[in-house]
Amino acid sequence: MIKGLYEAHLPVSNLEQSISFYQQLGLTLDHVVDNKLAFLWIEKDKSWLGLWQTDKVELEYHPSIRHIAFQVSLEDLKNSVAWLKDKGYEPREAFGFLPIEPFVIAQKEYAHAKIHFNDPDGNSLEFICKIANSTGIKKMMYLSEWESLLDSF
Repeated sequence: MIKGLYEAHLPVSNLEQSISFYQQLGLTLDHVVDNKLAFLWIEKDKSWLGLWQTDKVELEYHPSIRHIAFQVSLEDLKNSVAWLKDKGYEPREAFGFLPIEPFVIAQKEYAHAKIHFNDPDGNSLEFICKIANSTGIKKMMYLSEWESLLDSF
């Protein structure tokens, strides 16, 4: 039945500024409705992001209402801190990790490597990729530590 996520939505205070921000991240504007709602393709014809202009952006942050995670390749993730900074955006601390490089949260057979940052309205964004965990490690660490640890196996 369910094949994936088609859309997600975020509140924004300035629609034009937010459209520009998300276009710089690589999303493609599809259409704007009444200058209050914009839809941008995350992956053309597969998933998109709706941006709703509102004066109620200052909701208390909670990941269930103001968070989007964008899937990226591991190579792109490794370059994400420099890529964001080149665009004038700052990665942010998450889960106690300073935003100096991506970090890994390991589960049983897999792990997720990620970096977090915010949009102009403080909505929480992340770049994330799933990676194999054939070692069964169940820890959180910086990606460089993860790769060094895997090299020792």
